[in-house]
Amino acid sequence: MMEDRLQPQRFELKYLVSEEVALSVRQFVASYLEIDEFAATRPNLSYPVHSLYLDSDALTHYWTTINGNKNRYKLRIRFYDGLPDGPVYFEIKRRMNEAILKQRGGVKREFVDWIMSGHMPSPEHLASTNSAHLVAVQRFSQLMTESEARPKAHVSYLREAWVSPRNNAVRVTMDRNVRCSPEFFTRFSPEPTSPLAIFGSKVVLELKFTGRFPDWFRELVRVFGLSQCSAAKYADGVTLQGEQLFTSRIHAPRTAVEQDRRAFRATFLQRNAAQASQLARSIA
Repeated sequence: MMEDRLQPQRFELKYLVSEEVALSVRQFVASYLEIDEFAATRPNLSYPVHSLYLDSDALTHYWTTINGNKNRYKLRIRFYDGLPDGPVYFEIKRRMNEAILKQRGGVKREFVDWIMSGHMPSPEHLASTNSAHLVAVQRFSQLMTESEARPKAHVSYLREAWVSPRNNAVRVTMDRNVRCSPEFFTRFSPEPTSPLAIFGSKVVLELKFTGRFPDWFRELVRVFGLSQCSAAKYADGVTLQGEQLFTSRIHAPRTAVEQDRRAFRATFLQRNAAQASQLARSIA
């Protein structure tokens, strides 16, 4: 099982940058951090990440993100390969005001369907003997049941991760080729069905820290003229493709609520386009 470099509580800032800027950021960051051991020997210093996001048929978790709720959470199952004996990670990602809190536990792949069917996880189902993993998976199971969440979307990307050799207080990641597609089963295939590139050719740069904002982070932002933005992989993927594709009632008649959501999506896309145009004019 991959060594867990989880930051249980942190702050994170996101930026969308071009590949050219990303390569320059890599050189800058290499002066302070070292490449993650799982990325060091891979092409472009990146390893694949796959996340199966869970949500209700009403897309409750999606809407908490769209509405900007300060206190919200996501449920996802993360895996890194398609090997039948490879572990998967049940993750809870919470936002409490500006802080990000994460819990996760590694589960043996053979027991995933057992847990997903509503059974309470036990130590023998886990890929780790760490008690924190069992607590995390049991809490995941509880939240999944309460929110009636089921698999909705497969999000995949290639991650370049830079970590501190001393501690886990600072982490920089760059995610490329971010794709999203509807997914209603726990098949854990590394090849998503009909994926859409969410951010085009842009790279999602994330600065993650557990304490004070590092001075060299501030210098990095200044040197490259970075502008903080939202880059919610699941929520943006659903918005761009249409919420109706991510429910199990794809062919149901269009209700008044669905019509309202279609109108919201059109407004969302129009507003984002207007903001991007205004930003481009201000930079020029």
